[in-house]
Amino acid sequence: MNTASFYRETWAEINLSAIKENVTHMKKHIGQNVHLMAVVKANAYGHGDLEVGKAALEAGASCLAVAILDEAISLRKRGITAPILVLGAVPPEYVQAAAEYDVTLTGYSVEWLQEAARHLGSATVPFHLKVDTGMNRLGVKTEEEIQSVLKILSQNPGLVCKGVFTHFATADEKNRDYFLFQFDRFKTLIAPLPLKELMVHCANSAAGLRLKKGFFNAVRFGISMYGLRPSADIQSEIPFQLKPAFALHSVLSHVKKIRKGESVSYGATYTAEKDQWIGTVPIGYADGWLRKLSGTSVLIGGKRMNIAGRICMDQLMVELDQSYPPGTKVTLIGSQKEETITMDEIAGRLGTINYEVPCTISSRVPRMFLENESIMEVRNPLLQDNTSK
Repeated sequence: MNTASFYRETWAEINLSAIKENVTHMKKHIGQNVHLMAVVKANAYGHGDLEVGKAALEAGASCLAVAILDEAISLRKRGITAPILVLGAVPPEYVQAAAEYDVTLTGYSVEWLQEAARHLGSATVPFHLKVDTGMNRLGVKTEEEIQSVLKILSQNPGLVCKGVFTHFATADEKNRDYFLFQFDRFKTLIAPLPLKELMVHCANSAAGLRLKKGFFNAVRFGISMYGLRPSADIQSEIPFQLKPAFALHSVLSHVKKIRKGESVSYGATYTAEKDQWIGTVPIGYADGWLRKLSGTSVLIGGKRMNIAGRICMDQLMVELDQSYPPGTKVTLIGSQKEETITMDEIAGRLGTINYEVPCTISSRVPRMFLENESIMEVRNPLLQDNTSK
């Protein structure tokens, strides 16, 4: 462990080789003539946007996508030169900032385009048109609005439409009816556009994995780039093995034996039924290991051990089957020997989806980036102490 980069023995390991492998498999699946857009919003779903973005581009991604303009500018300032699309709503008064950093925006309404045109000045701003086919979040949704968009573009050469896209609401569900409705609606709405000149994308990870054709000329690769399935419903339709990229580790910082009848942690909700070894682990809900995970398992010595009592802000306690030396590795997500705790297992205990789990792990948990099992970089925002090999 590189103690020059962090001084608290809790860290996430990000396997960049896994990212590259997932991108390579997806490129093969969709075809080399179809662009792969690597979605690195929300700090690459908690994995690390810069490092994941670079790995995806090296493996064959054509461009990156983020959610907000700040994320795109941050990537530009740290050296990313590939095309970046902002998928979310950017206030139209910031179009000149987007132009300054060569960032592609999403045009999601007639009103947004009209207002953006008023703020352009002499700038030229590329954008992708968002079409709402049934998600009812952002986008134009009628044939009349499409015609209005074409009229605005003809009057404002500084607004340059580079692409068009939609987003599916149910692509990760077994029932395909609504998905197919949206797919057909998309094809109808975009028909008047000069499609040969545009990047056209509707498939997210779920749709991209399930479809065998109909990708248009681009696919957005999000959750599955990180080795996570979009949902259990489509497991049998995933055409290649996804390789998870995220693992979460800590250590035993202190070990003690408590007597039968003694309690552990806040509220004394855990009481030992026998003399019991207890280990303290320096991770808590401020790190994203939420109190709802109290009672779940961690891995120590290749065996599952249960969390004892309530998870604290910065620490948690674990039942041990014997005394272990301080410094013994604790795995919260990932593998030890033959045992594995998956992101899906943790999501199930939290009553949520796997997307949310890595996004919840806070920035005070350093990210250690590995490639071919070698440490390439450690990023610790708390110390702004980033080291590369």
